[in-house]
Amino acid sequence: MPSIRSIALSSIVVLGFVTACDDTSTSPPVDTPDASVPVMCNSVGVELCGGACVSTVSDPMHCGGCDKACATGEACEGGVCVALCQIDGEQVTAGAVNAANACEQCTPETSATAWTQRTDGTPCSPGQVCSAGVCTPKCFIDGVVHAEGAPNPANACEACVPETSTTQWTARASVPLLVGGDDITAQGWTTAAQAPNTLTYGADYVRLATSTNSGGRTSGQLLIMRANSLDGTKPFALRVTMLVESVKNHNQLDSGAAILGSFTPPAGQAVDRSQMIYLDSGAIGWADDTQSAAFPVTDNAYHVYELSVDAAKVATVSIDGVPKLTRNNFAANGTIAIGDQTNDPNVDGAVRIKSVERLCP
Repeated sequence: MPSIRSIALSSIVVLGFVTACDDTSTSPPVDTPDASVPVMCNSVGVELCGGACVSTVSDPMHCGGCDKACATGEACEGGVCVALCQIDGEQVTAGAVNAANACEQCTPETSATAWTQRTDGTPCSPGQVCSAGVCTPKCFIDGVVHAEGAPNPANACEACVPETSTTQWTARASVPLLVGGDDITAQGWTTAAQAPNTLTYGADYVRLATSTNSGGRTSGQLLIMRANSLDGTKPFALRVTMLVESVKNHNQLDSGAAILGSFTPPAGQAVDRSQMIYLDSGAIGWADDTQSAAFPVTDNAYHVYELSVDAAKVATVSIDGVPKLTRNNFAANGTIAIGDQTNDPNVDGAVRIKSVERLCP
C-alpha cells in the first residue's frame, strides 16, 4: 500500500505537468531587430550620417554633407559654413550690419569680437554714405568721398548734392564767390585799403564803409577783390546782392560804391576804371560817364546787381532782373572787385554785401 508521502509527490508532478501544458499567456515574443533593414531619413535637408539622421543644412559637423565639418568660429547656414562674430554676447553672421549703426558690420577676419567700420563711400541710407564709420550726407564719386556742397574740382558748376545723388556730380545754378557773414579772406578775397575805413560782419553780410577826415585831402578806400573769379575769355555773368546804405556822388573814373567786372590792383587800370559800374544815391552808370540810368540805389533795400558779358563781349547790367546799362568790347582779366575804389576826398560809401555769385551756363 503506497504511503501518504508517495501519493502527495505524485499529485504535485501531475499538477505541474497539467500547468505546463495549459500556458495561456498573451505576451508575444520580442523580435530581435533585423540589421539588414537600413534607417530611413525622409525629411528635406536631413541625411544619414554615422547611423543617425542629421540636418546637413544646419549641423556644423555635417554642413552640406556628411562629415563636412565647419571650422572653429563658423556656423552652418543653408548647408554652407559661414564665419561668425561674437559681439555683446550675441552670435552675428559675417557681413551682417549693425542695426544701431549702418556703417558697421561683422567682419571676422578683421575682428570677431567687435563691429568693423564699413568702407568709406558705402551707401547707408537715402542721400547718405559712410565716412569714417558714420552715416552722413556726402557723396562718393570716382573713389573719393566729398563733403556736401563741395564743387567738382574739374567743373565748379557741379557740386556734391547728396539729396540729388551720392554717386554723381549735380549741376548747380551758380558758383558762390562770397557768402555774407563768413570771413572773406577764407573765401579768397583780399583788400585794397586806405584809412579811414571799416570792414565788419553781420549775420549774413559783410559791411564796407569809408569816410573822409575833416579837412582831409584824401579819403578812405576799401575795396575787396578776388582773383580767378571767372574766365575772361569766355561769356560770364556775375550777380552781386548788395544794400547801399549811403554813398557820395562819383567822380569820373572813381566811385565810393562800385562793382568792377575786371580789376588790376591796387586801384584799377584805365580800362578797368572806364567800364567800372558806379552806384550813386539815385543812379547807376559806367564810370567813364558814357551811360547812366536813374535808380533809387540808397532805398535801404537789398538789390541784385548783375553784370553779364556775352560771346561778342557785349556787357549788360541789370538790377533785379531789369536791364539798365550796356556797352561793347568789355574786357575782363578774371579778377573782380567791389567797394570804394577811390581815395578822392568826400567820395565815400557804405555797403552791405550779402552774396557774390558767378552764374553757370
